[in-house]
Amino acid sequence: MEKCELSRDEIAQIDHLIISKTVEKGEFLLKEGEICNHSFFVEKGLLRFYALNEEGKENILQFATENWIVSDRGSAYFQQPSTYYIDAIEPTTVVMINQDFINKVTEINPNFRVHNERLLQNHIRSLYKRVSLLLGASAKTRYLDFIKTYPDVTLRVPQWMIASYLGVTPESLSRVRKALAKENFKPY
Repeated sequence: MEKCELSRDEIAQIDHLIISKTVEKGEFLLKEGEICNHSFFVEKGLLRFYALNEEGKENILQFATENWIVSDRGSAYFQQPSTYYIDAIEPTTVVMINQDFINKVTEINPNFRVHNERLLQNHIRSLYKRVSLLLGASAKTRYLDFIKTYPDVTLRVPQWMIASYLGVTPESLSRVRKALAKENFKPY
């Protein structure tokens, strides 16, 4: 809440709306077909946001580590069933943010709307960049961007999940990593 520049008094006014939840590894916060009523702010742990393709293969769109927010914004905004999943890759504690929370914080501190708008615009900018990379960048370039975006995730998830995020096979990712190793590249 400190990033939103809320005072202690303002935080006290919304304290009853702050809902924390702990989920175990493999537990879902959202499944396909459900309506997403929350955004999830990760206090501790790691989540993934993904869809299943026609063959049942996972396509990971986002990882959410500490201090990240993940949600199916389309489902939440339009109140339509989600086509995505959000689950925990490791034990995770989240703060569940719903529209009542957003409305109350904005009522208490109108500057929050500007902060929230900035977060949404940054999210859109990140999505455009990600789509552009998926459509036109090499696997090496996508992997280097992944490391920049998620510096600690490479140590926390199996290689097949990184490959899914990058849109490559695990074997292709292995080749990219070997080539980078030959160049003495050290991601950690």
